[in-house]
Parts: sequence; C-alpha cells; structure tokens
Amino acid sequence: MKNSRRALLVASALVALPLIHGCATKIKASSTHNPAPSVAFSSYGRIEVKPVAYKAGYQGNPAALAKIAGNLEKELAPSLQQWNSRPANGRTLTVEPIVEEMSFKSTTKRVFLGPLAGSSGVLMRVTFRDQSGKVIANPEFFQRSNAMSGGFTLGVNDNLMLLRVAKLASGYVITNYEQAVGGPSGADDQAVAAN
Repeated sequence: MKNSRRALLVASALVALPLIHGCATKIKASSTHNPAPSVAFSSYGRIEVKPVAYKAGYQGNPAALAKIAGNLEKELAPSLQQWNSRPANGRTLTVEPIVEEMSFKSTTKRVFLGPLAGSSGVLMRVTFRDQSGKVIANPEFFQRSNAMSGGFTLGVNDNLMLLRVAKLASGYVITNYEQAVGGPSGADDQAVAAN
C-alpha cells in the first residue's frame, strides 16, 4: 500500500513536470545590457515622466500595470524633485514607459493552481525623447517569475517581479543622469538565447 502511494506520487509528479515546463512565459528579451543614451540626462533642465501604459492595442492586467507605475513613481520621485528644481535651460527630456508584454499570475491563481498557473513575465520599453522628439535612448527591461517560485510563494514572487522591473527602469534613469553609461536589462542569457 505504501509503495503504491509512493508510485502514484512519483507518477503524478512526472506528469505535472511537462505541464509546468510548458507553462514557461513566452516573453523574451533582446539583450542582457542596454546601451548608453546619446547624452547624459543631466543636460536637460527638466525631466518629465509619462504614466506607465500598455502598448497600443495590448490588453493586459490593469492592477499589475498600476503596481509597476506606483513602484516606478516611488523610485524616481526624490531624484526628479531634485533635478527639476534646478534652473530651466529650455531643454526637456520626456520619459515614456510602455509595457510591451506581460503575463501576470494573480495571487488568487497562485493559491488555487500554484505552479500549474505557469510563469509570469514582463517586458517594458522606456523611450527617452528630447523636446524636438528625437530619441535619446530606448532601453528595455525584462523580469520573470518562474512557475515553481511563483507557485510556492503564493504570488509573492510574481508581485516582486513588478517591483524589480520598475527598479531596473528607475535605476537606468538615475545611473545615466550624470554620465551616459547604459545599464542592465534584467534579462539573463537564457532569456535572450531563447529568441
């Protein structure tokens, strides 16, 4: 009886593994590192950040988008306040964060389905334009929460993914303020190689 239960558990696990593996997010990044902007952001007298939005026509989770927006605003607010209090020089940099793709597993899904809900992932592109509309930088930021870690943390890891992608984007803005140096995309070699 004990051996048959063990065999049943092992068989169930073997059947579930391909399902979990098959639930990997299809969202991919193009690079592990973002190039430097054409100029340091400090050359602009004012930096304006537009609200985080989904790309045109994309239907995504509004609550997850709001979490990214809140995290990005919180991370950038102190720096923007300091930078925008300087005397204006007539040059404005507009920052436009657009979520191109997102697969977000809610806490409810995680509680009921665990790892079988699949992986979460997000790809956000942030376009930096000067007052003439010229693109100064166009970095992308990628994060994911795999099915197993998302499932076993009951969605905590999925929510942390939204915080991490906002931190990567804000980090790029802050790091490239004094000197144009680029920064990480958040993707690993596996996420890029899978393209």
